[in-house]
Amino acid sequence: MGKILTRLGDGSFIELTEGELMRDLEEGTEDAADRGKIPPLATEELKHLFDIFSCPFRFVSVEPGKEIILSGEGNNVKVKRVGVDEDRLQGTKIFERILGADMADIGFPDYSVKSLKNILHFERTLVEEALMVTQFPISYGFMPNLGLYTQPDGPCPNPADLMPLGKIKEAQAAYEETVEKGVEDIVHVSSAMWESGVDAITFDTTGGAGDADFLAALEATEILKKKYPDIKIIMGMAGEFILGLHGELEWHGTRLAGLYPHQQVKLAEEAGVTIFGPVCNVNSNKSAPWDIARAITFMKACCEEARIPVHVDMGMGVGGVTLHDHPPIDIVSRASKAMVEICRLDGL
Repeated sequence: MGKILTRLGDGSFIELTEGELMRDLEEGTEDAADRGKIPPLATEELKHLFDIFSCPFRFVSVEPGKEIILSGEGNNVKVKRVGVDEDRLQGTKIFERILGADMADIGFPDYSVKSLKNILHFERTLVEEALMVTQFPISYGFMPNLGLYTQPDGPCPNPADLMPLGKIKEAQAAYEETVEKGVEDIVHVSSAMWESGVDAITFDTTGGAGDADFLAALEATEILKKKYPDIKIIMGMAGEFILGLHGELEWHGTRLAGLYPHQQVKLAEEAGVTIFGPVCNVNSNKSAPWDIARAITFMKACCEEARIPVHVDMGMGVGGVTLHDHPPIDIVSRASKAMVEICRLDGL
């Protein structure tokens, strides 16, 4: 057999021999196992990955009847990326009536909760109109994005300015202040949208501002579930582990810094999250087989721990998918097939 055509994590083509392909698969799963303190993929699973990557076809898929649900965020923004100039309502219709999507997210393009307070009335009107002209489930999404609450754009002192000065306690206090303000806004916006009739609220890129960001999402989820027992919350993460920018924050006795997906999902479940979206970051200098084997190792451990549905985050540099705006179908389809067939997934 000749060399196998695949890609690097940045999307560029490379060729691997059979030996190089298996070596990358083994090294990828071992890297995840070492970092997450979780089992590596079994020999049979690595052989299955080898077969998926050695398949010469440009597109691969699962067997009929084994398809899973596809959820997403910022769907209408993705339509604009391919040069279709439409508004969010029309973009939502495109996803339902042309692309046949299982669901769509109709969040504001800025996609940060802090930015929504001043336009909430207009957003509710759009959501209500979208719900009247569509049939599939619609979520309203945003990022906690606690970075917007720090100076010069926000009211809180900026920890990035305080840390270099050795003002560690002051920086930690600033992070804690952003949590309070973030929780208030998340609950306010989510309540308004849930009362407007959306089928779910999506917290996207959770943890992007570190452990404080994750804490705000967990606390807001707990408050919302008490306020609206039937509310559906989708929590998509920002990275494979929680950055300890504060370093000492805890939720219900668990320190948040450094948690990997199989640990994050337990807290999300306890808070009341409906669907959890774990993340594994891509190394653009490694091969796609290395990245995908690594991602599946993390996701398999997460699925084994989860008692709520898991929709793995895939695309644009996460979940083994290459790092650019328009990921190539050969890698997207291989990563998706591998995730579905090796992990106990409920969706992608």
